[in-house]
Amino acid sequence: MKLRALLLVALAAATCPAAAQSWPTKPIRVIVSFAAGSAPDIVCRFVTGRLSRALGQSIVVDNRPGSGNIVAAQAAARSAPDGYNFFCATAATLVSNPHTFKALPYDPVRDFMPVAMIARGPFFVLVHPSVPATTLAELAAYDKANPGKLSFATDGLRNFTGMMAAWLNRISGMSILTVPYAAMPLGIQDTVTGRTQVTILAIPAAAPRIRSAELRPLAASFAKRVPGYENVPAIAETYPGFELVGWFLIVAPAGTAAEIVQRSTAKWTESSRIRRPRSACATWASSPRAPKRPKRSAKPFAPTARNGGAS
Repeated sequence: MKLRALLLVALAAATCPAAAQSWPTKPIRVIVSFAAGSAPDIVCRFVTGRLSRALGQSIVVDNRPGSGNIVAAQAAARSAPDGYNFFCATAATLVSNPHTFKALPYDPVRDFMPVAMIARGPFFVLVHPSVPATTLAELAAYDKANPGKLSFATDGLRNFTGMMAAWLNRISGMSILTVPYAAMPLGIQDTVTGRTQVTILAIPAAAPRIRSAELRPLAASFAKRVPGYENVPAIAETYPGFELVGWFLIVAPAGTAAEIVQRSTAKWTESSRIRRPRSACATWASSPRAPKRPKRSAKPFAPTARNGGAS
């Protein structure tokens, strides 16, 4: 039995590099912690579409929304580390959740291996056209003059849009009701129809609503104005120091072979690049090679909010 076990170990070691070189030989799965039509889903499907064409292999996007990204993160952490399971993780999943939940069924450092940063971008504050405000200052004045008439559509108190709504209420003196939605596309639809009057969206979800004039942007959460949306002021112009950046990072389950991580990093990175920017749909970032896994004592990722904000 001992001899048989040793032979199996030797065989596995001998075939591992070959498996890495032939990757991928079957469809790849990418878990997303938001519903179809949400900003993370839009970004993930954009990049996986390009990656699928580059690899000549199909990629399945597995939407698992709910519980502040925990459902998806837990499923990703428990998936097989075979190079065919990836997770499109948001900043909230990896950075703020450890601070906003008492306990998590996953560990951002121990359970995941960074593969590639695929996108980062700001959030927009948008209102229904019936709201008589074109700036944040006007929105604050309207809310104070008409208490109880406005409501925020967000994706949950522990996610970035919910945190940003609470942050804006606090620094502006507004008291806009925050309405959490299990699936943000429903919140977008309610704001478009006027059931809720204010929402906060990342650029991939906000851009089509702005173009169609269904929603009017008041401000963006970058410290400076967003390229392509120079007519939309930064929140920091009204409330100095306010900045909130969302990002999407592809990670693999801990234990995935280093050779596969390195190869997939190059493919994910290349697929996330936009050589001909059409607009500021997102600020795409990339890593030239597989990032080193952080030490246990170090924070896995830098904070995404400043001035006492959501991180």
